[in-house]
Amino acid sequence: MLTDIGDVMRQCYERGWITSRDGNLSLFKEGGKYLYITPSGIKKTMVHPEQLVKLETAMDPETLQRRLWISDHQKPSGEILMHWNIQCNAPATRAVLHVHATHIIAAMYRGFDLQRLCMDFGEIFRHTRVGPSVPVLPALTREFADATADCLGVHPDGSLEYDIVGQTNHGVCAVGTDPWAAYEHIERLNHICEIVLKSGISPEVGVLEAMAR
Repeated sequence: MLTDIGDVMRQCYERGWITSRDGNLSLFKEGGKYLYITPSGIKKTMVHPEQLVKLETAMDPETLQRRLWISDHQKPSGEILMHWNIQCNAPATRAVLHVHATHIIAAMYRGFDLQRLCMDFGEIFRHTRVGPSVPVLPALTREFADATADCLGVHPDGSLEYDIVGQTNHGVCAVGTDPWAAYEHIERLNHICEIVLKSGISPEVGVLEAMAR
């Protein structure tokens, strides 16, 4: 599964969802004690298991919360706060993928509500739960990380209400049982956004309403 991290990042690059040093992906395995995450600044086309940052986690006896330990020499992705917010109480193996999928971002710039948009497409809402979009916030900040977790509906027990959320004017974050599952959530949403953008319909008009005209 660690090999899949590099494979997914290369696929994201080939699809134009990231430039060579953009995007990040983390993996926490059920029953494990380590969070694996892509390193900061590395070319994602060259990510292999040995390049991943392996961060130790441990249960805090006082708070009974899982904590993350980052040593001075480790350089995880700058979005580590966002990843840990989603991963810290994961009840099972979980992958978190953040990229800048072109058509998803374009649809948000255009003014589309991603949740509303997807209700018209059975091929996505049957398989992918789309949450409310994260408002415009500075990347790499605690505020951005907290807002992303809130929009995904992260509960104290680690369960999630949604699989994917757009991050307005920035990107998209998806969660899956493995790296490829997270990728597929983005692929589905990006495909629907591409269809809608090419149709030329207005954000104020639903897809089914436009077809009925």
